[in-house]
Amino acid sequence: MSTTQVAGTTEALEDFVDVVYLSDKPEMPPEIRRLFRQKRLSFRVLPLDKYAEIRIRTDLVGTVVIDAEGIDLAEDQRLGRILESLERENFGTILLTQRVRRPVRSFSVVPSESSFSMASSIESFSLEDLWAQISVNLARRKHHNSGITVKPATLTSVTERMWKSKPVDPSAPEGGFVDGLKEQLRLAGLVQRDFLPSNLPNGNEVRWAVLFQPAEWVSGDIYDVARIDEQHIGFYVADAVGHSMPAALLTIFIKQALVMRETIENSYRIFPPAEVVKNLNLRMTGQKLSGYQFATCCYCLLNLKTLQLTFARAGHPYPILLRAGEPPQKLEARGSLLGVFENADFLQESVQLESGDRLLLYSDGAEPLIGRLHDKTGFHFTEEFLALQDAPITEIIDRLTETANHRQIDPAEVDDVTVVGLQVS
Repeated sequence: MSTTQVAGTTEALEDFVDVVYLSDKPEMPPEIRRLFRQKRLSFRVLPLDKYAEIRIRTDLVGTVVIDAEGIDLAEDQRLGRILESLERENFGTILLTQRVRRPVRSFSVVPSESSFSMASSIESFSLEDLWAQISVNLARRKHHNSGITVKPATLTSVTERMWKSKPVDPSAPEGGFVDGLKEQLRLAGLVQRDFLPSNLPNGNEVRWAVLFQPAEWVSGDIYDVARIDEQHIGFYVADAVGHSMPAALLTIFIKQALVMRETIENSYRIFPPAEVVKNLNLRMTGQKLSGYQFATCCYCLLNLKTLQLTFARAGHPYPILLRAGEPPQKLEARGSLLGVFENADFLQESVQLESGDRLLLYSDGAEPLIGRLHDKTGFHFTEEFLALQDAPITEIIDRLTETANHRQIDPAEVDDVTVVGLQVS
């Protein structure tokens, strides 16, 4: 995919942006561009030489990231003037000084050996750390500047984007309550994301990519990709009914109740997928949840040595296998919903993966991006998805993310969107 070009324009900022990225380089690093897009940050890329001409209005900027790799910080007066002017306004600035060759500890959809360090520290910073610092700076801007609006330091939800044109009047009697409720929901969303994997087990055998877009501040979807031992990786997508707070609470329960292996004295046993799903169903039905609380799930176990994929599903959309030269294939296995029948049966199926294969595991909120089941003609993949069937998994996820971000949705059709993808090397 193409990288973001550094703009040469000297037009003044007119609308608020989360990040202004200053650089002497002709292109923004693709891993940083992906981070900004995944986190739904608005950003403007500008050359260092144009900073004085543009005269950035700090009330319209959340934070400034300066790519100073290769610049002599002691000799470059331009950089010194920029830092001094930002410091006078107590403005949050992130200075990227060097890249170090070590694996990035990040949620990033692709592995990378590029990470960054702050000028004030000898410690190297991964993309995850860069995102954390940006979040802190955005939060501080909101605290110190009540006259500006800073986006929450999280993925913006679909519902929030749809209704952002209808802000709550803080002077109204209910305005303070609504703002407080929004903040509580935003924080709940942050807690929920803490239960998602902080890094993906990319290796020589497989690479991973993920799309996770809540419909609201919290999500009714949850996923995990975990290395069980040196030879096995377990991964799943689960979808609790609805996409509001009750569904989000149920996803946390699912995260804790889904067990991939058990320890027996000095050894352990890896649960086969059918047993994983069956045990999860027993825990849900045994909890006697109030209301009609149920969920769907598809759990997969990948043997890295043999590339055999074993899976079981519970009322969930079928995984999709993409193989070069062949049409997309749905991997079918029978299984009922979770949390409804205590004695439900879940069948287990297997498929032998090959080099170059890609697999997509997704929640039903992603079906409009991939395909739909029609009553008379069966399941049909969308033309947009078929155009991606030969693309690398990272490009597939990036394109699905862009489509999800820009599509027009009726409020009644809003749903959480989650896609977990892997590619065999």
